[in-house]
Amino acid sequence: MKLLKRFFVLILLFLLYTFICAYSYASSVSNDIADSVFRLHILANSDSEEDQNLKLLVRDNVLSYMKEISSDVSTKEEVISLMDEHLEDFKQIALSTIKNAGYDYDVNLKVGNFDFPSKSYGDISLPSGYYDALRIEIGEAKGHNWWCVMFPTLCFVDVSSGSLDDDSKDVLESNLNSEEYDLVSGENLGVKVKFKIVEFFEDIKISLANR
Repeated sequence: MKLLKRFFVLILLFLLYTFICAYSYASSVSNDIADSVFRLHILANSDSEEDQNLKLLVRDNVLSYMKEISSDVSTKEEVISLMDEHLEDFKQIALSTIKNAGYDYDVNLKVGNFDFPSKSYGDISLPSGYYDALRIEIGEAKGHNWWCVMFPTLCFVDVSSGSLDDDSKDVLESNLNSEEYDLVSGENLGVKVKFKIVEFFEDIKISLANR
């Protein structure tokens, strides 16, 4: 009987150790990935076809302006500084886009740290978690979201396909260690399992924080 109890204790200790190791790994990887990217999050006024199309017009004009002012940007810190410096410009671009389309919605913009679900961009996938981002809320902001990565990539080179170019991948790879880059770009079973582990713990964090 004592031997059986010891066996169960060892099993429990092993499971606890495995859980702690998995959590530590997930937190470390998630933090490093989040520290290496800056994202864009746009919320439409509603899910109507008109409001969803308007969201895409705002997206296109915001990205076009971002491309104009970011030619010399090479780090995430520079991107955030650029966002803070030009936040009012981004707001006016969004407002004028909305007005020119025949709507009178207000716009709320903020740079902050927000929760994101797992998203794939071409052959790069980012796990769920908290990321620094520019959030643009149109009107009541009750419609479907649109996400992208502003750095590295300054969003998609090809917005229609959502694919990342090689230069953008190189910037991402230079900001991550080999394990982390494999996690967001790999396709083998082992990498997929690790991705799911990170996703699992980050989803729990987001769920608890939103309660």
